[in-house]
Amino acid sequence: MSAPRARLKFFGWRIVAAGAAIQAMQSGLFMQAFGSYSVLLRDQFGWSATTLSIAFAMTRAESGMLGPVQGWLIDRFGPRKVMQVGLVMMAAGFIAFSQIQNLTGFFVFYFIMSVGASLGGFLSVTTAIVNWFQRYRSRALATSQTGFAIGGSLVPLLVFFMETYGWRETAFASGLIVLAVGLPLSALVRHRPSDYGMYPDGLSPEDIEADEDYVAPEGLTKVDFTAAQALRTRAFWMISLGHGSSLLVVGSLMLHLPLYLTDDEGMSLQRASFIVGALPVMQLVGQILGGYFGDVMNKRLMTVAAMMGHMVGLLMLTYAVNDIMIWAFVPLHGLAWGIRGPLMQSMRADYFGPTHFGTIMGFSSMIVMLGMITGPLLAGFLADQTGTYTVGFTVLALAAGVGSVFFYLATPPAPPTAASGTSEAESEPETAASVAGG
Repeated sequence: MSAPRARLKFFGWRIVAAGAAIQAMQSGLFMQAFGSYSVLLRDQFGWSATTLSIAFAMTRAESGMLGPVQGWLIDRFGPRKVMQVGLVMMAAGFIAFSQIQNLTGFFVFYFIMSVGASLGGFLSVTTAIVNWFQRYRSRALATSQTGFAIGGSLVPLLVFFMETYGWRETAFASGLIVLAVGLPLSALVRHRPSDYGMYPDGLSPEDIEADEDYVAPEGLTKVDFTAAQALRTRAFWMISLGHGSSLLVVGSLMLHLPLYLTDDEGMSLQRASFIVGALPVMQLVGQILGGYFGDVMNKRLMTVAAMMGHMVGLLMLTYAVNDIMIWAFVPLHGLAWGIRGPLMQSMRADYFGPTHFGTIMGFSSMIVMLGMITGPLLAGFLADQTGTYTVGFTVLALAAGVGSVFFYLATPPAPPTAASGTSEAESEPETAASVAGG
């Protein structure tokens, strides 16, 4: 069997495919669907944008606080077991959510869904993929994250079911889908290739050494960092703050874009859903581009450019005077979202190694969550106070511009010193085509 065919048959790609499908399910049914649910909940119960923002922010706080514990559980017990517990919780939360009658029930069951989605989704999938890939890490992460975009592009279909059959019936059916689809897919996820006598990417150290064209990415570590060592580096904090800055925009738009388009722009929910659904399509294109070029170009500089795309796109949307400007926002924000997403995780793995990635990413999520919490709350509060999203969206757009500076400063850390267990002063370390994992 030729080397290219052998790499295509590498089991890691099955994990990527399963991860993409699980994230598509979570995105389409839950994460990107909440903005559409919020419109119907507001109409039925009279809840304000601020109230809905608090619920969204509360679940993001849960994700951040859960992160270190989830990361440790993944590193200790493997991602598959953690995912299966989470998917059962998510399904139960959906079924209970379909029966809510008051604000208390909404908060409780939305919280349960969110905990389940966190355990059963992104961090667990990402940690597994980071361990199974090094040379093709950006491509593998980008491919798995296309599921998020694919699921989001199905929002218009979900809205159709909500308006045709009711949001309660749609939520109940979503819980059944999570059980029927998510649990079998999670069975394909494995922790580390070394547990099965394999190497990352399906390439032995001899295969990599024989490839004279391979250039290791910026900052590829020879020695895996512990979580404590990573926390002492500037790179950890700059990547985390940059990631949090991006989610100021992403989190706000996931919740408030349907509200903005229906309230400020006067669109129907169905018409607005086509714009909401177009964003993940552009995100998908960005993920494909980011995944490919992230393995051959400087990831850090690509994330800087993506943050500028977030800023310009949101300003175009906020000050749109016609539909052309609204639709121009779609590729600017969508491509930036898609390109940046997998590169941040790939940078973390390159800089700190895969062995303790789950725990390191878990601690990073405590910082990242601030963006997901603050953005929606700020946008919702200012919208209620001013009667428009203009002020809130402008502030968030400028914050995304600041985020580009954080990523620019996220230069690779020096390797940890054996004696002190800390990193040396920030510098460009030597790179190596060493095999990660094990």
